[in-house]
Amino acid sequence: MAVSSVRLGKMGTPCSDAPAWRVPLPSRVGAAGRRRSSVRCSPCRWGDARLVAAARSRTRAVVAESEGGRVAGDSAGAPEDKQLSVVNLECELVDPEGLLEQLKILKSVNVDGVMIDCWWGIVEADAPQAYNWSGYKKLFQMVRDLKLKLQVVMSFHECGGNVGDDVHIPLPSWVMEIGQKNPNIYFTDREGRHNTECLTWGIDKERVLRGRTAVEVYFDYMRSFRVEFNEFFEDGIISEIEIGLGPCGELRYPSYPAKHGWEYPGIGEFQCYDQYLMKSLKKAAEVRGHSFWGRAPDNAGCYNSRPHETGFFRDGGEYDSYYGRFFLNWYSQVLIDHGDRVLALANLAFEGCCIAAKLSGIHWWYKTASHAAELTAGFYNPCNRDGYATIASMLKKHETAMNFTCVELRTLDQYEDFPEAMADPEGLVWQVLNAAWDVQIPVASENALPCYDGEGFNKILENAKPRDDPDGRHLSAFTYLRLSPTLTEGNNLMEFERFVKRMHGETVLDKLTRDNI
Repeated sequence: MAVSSVRLGKMGTPCSDAPAWRVPLPSRVGAAGRRRSSVRCSPCRWGDARLVAAARSRTRAVVAESEGGRVAGDSAGAPEDKQLSVVNLECELVDPEGLLEQLKILKSVNVDGVMIDCWWGIVEADAPQAYNWSGYKKLFQMVRDLKLKLQVVMSFHECGGNVGDDVHIPLPSWVMEIGQKNPNIYFTDREGRHNTECLTWGIDKERVLRGRTAVEVYFDYMRSFRVEFNEFFEDGIISEIEIGLGPCGELRYPSYPAKHGWEYPGIGEFQCYDQYLMKSLKKAAEVRGHSFWGRAPDNAGCYNSRPHETGFFRDGGEYDSYYGRFFLNWYSQVLIDHGDRVLALANLAFEGCCIAAKLSGIHWWYKTASHAAELTAGFYNPCNRDGYATIASMLKKHETAMNFTCVELRTLDQYEDFPEAMADPEGLVWQVLNAAWDVQIPVASENALPCYDGEGFNKILENAKPRDDPDGRHLSAFTYLRLSPTLTEGNNLMEFERFVKRMHGETVLDKLTRDNI
């Protein structure tokens, strides 16, 4: 299991030796909500000092700040700590005894709870609407017995094939059977390669899943969960539901799949070549009065191209032409419409509970005019347009919190490692956070790389809340990843415990001061 999340809540008085607020994303691959209204989200308030540990295919830990903060994170961790799924493909707990011991460790350092992925490919594996929640029931009861909280992820994507993945959980077998006959239910690239990680948004309203649309399938799954675990909602054990909206559970197109040969810092490829999205594009072009625009760009390069190598993304390229602006607006609107549909249904299924959505931090090529990697991922954010304001407004419409990756990375570090990537994670973070704060939705984040030493923890704490922000804005939560055998070793666990205390606003002496006492 892996502890992968530490979340900060609303800060009262900052702790004397560390603020609390911000964190970035992985340099290797970027991926990356929470409350509804202040009244309906009262279950999200975590009390004084708490930490949540998230158990996905691996486990994550969440640390909450005082006055309603929390911590949660991603399960993708260091390859040194291979983990089996907490719940296997038969929906059985893999190692209950070992899991219990790890949860007790989290409890001992004042963690508030755990974050857990409920995988669609496990629960509804064999037949439509035949749900098996048995393993999760046992896991949730174990968490409740330890008086921990639960943050649950509705994971409608495949697990496996991405950085940190050490298990494989496919989509439900009955969905895969449909996909064998109709591969257009998956996102598709220019060369016709289908990505089975998740379903294309082109079938959100198409009855191709044995009589149901994709959004109906998602809603039925969420509703089943809500009914099955009603007592955990009623008792306040489940404090938040994160809604999976795409690959890795993130609201983005699968534009940079390693399985198709992508390597950092490639620009990725547009993923709109399935028949349903192409039909939508052609219809949009006809409505616009330019039917010949009903095509995807043919000069946008390939997965590992650089912007300047393409006619579409280069400075002064076609991305900023009349056609380019039409296409990119359509492409990004499909993403926003998908989030809008699914979150509307999530609000129905989980009325009264806080919900969240995850947004990836595509920070490479941010310093170029076109922001090519963001464009292929569905974020229409070139240098002359704010592509995140519309997403934030959509989340605000559904009182959904944003969980954003890429908050721990330093731009200087990225330049030293990959100067050719023209990356600017700090600039991206500032833009996205301000887009969210402008519409007054909470923003959470998570670390990308393992961290065990005081220096690394200090870096996280320094970013958690800017001391000089005149409005006192900060992340609502931060995800620490992750619980592993390395973390629980003597000195590492001591450093982690100090980190948790400081996250909770407690004054902790630094090592030099302790040694001089």
